[in-house]
Amino acid sequence: MLEFTISTDVYAWVILPLLIFLARICDVSLGTLRVIFIARGFKYIAPVIGFFEVIIWLLAIGQVMQNVGNVASYIAYGGGFAAGTFIGMAVEERLSLGNVVVRIITDQDARGLVEALRRYNFGVTTMKAEGARGPVTVVLTINRREDLHKVYDLIHMHQQQAFFTVEEIKSVKEGVFPSKQGGSILNWRDPLGFFRKGK
Repeated sequence: MLEFTISTDVYAWVILPLLIFLARICDVSLGTLRVIFIARGFKYIAPVIGFFEVIIWLLAIGQVMQNVGNVASYIAYGGGFAAGTFIGMAVEERLSLGNVVVRIITDQDARGLVEALRRYNFGVTTMKAEGARGPVTVVLTINRREDLHKVYDLIHMHQQQAFFTVEEIKSVKEGVFPSKQGGSILNWRDPLGFFRKGK
């Protein structure tokens, strides 16, 4: 009888909260990714993620409601939510999905930077403008997020003092982009085209 009581306590105060914590990490991570995919126009994958997200959430909240008096379950539920949010953002950052526009503003000669970007097959648009301290050159380039580190390296190499911003964009049509490394026709993250953006 004592052994049964101990095992019941271990389940109620250790195993069950741990399961709730892990379930919340999964469903909140999926929810974070779903919201990001919706904002970026990935209309096919977001509903699939939402399906699994809500099923996992129902399992977690069901266990919490069945153990209303278990304080550890509430703590695990809240902790899983916080951890899931962080993990979801970290996963999205690692995936490097979507496209960004990089806007570079410099009062120096930008030809070296422009030529370097074009050597890497980045599409570049330049224009003359007037800044707070006089004439400047504005360089615009739209890139895949996975290529952003290359753009950063080129900016720091050719225009260390330049002011630049990076902004997310929802969709892109046409344009000039570097070829995938290895020349692979299929995207390893999207071999069946589920991430393809709607127009």
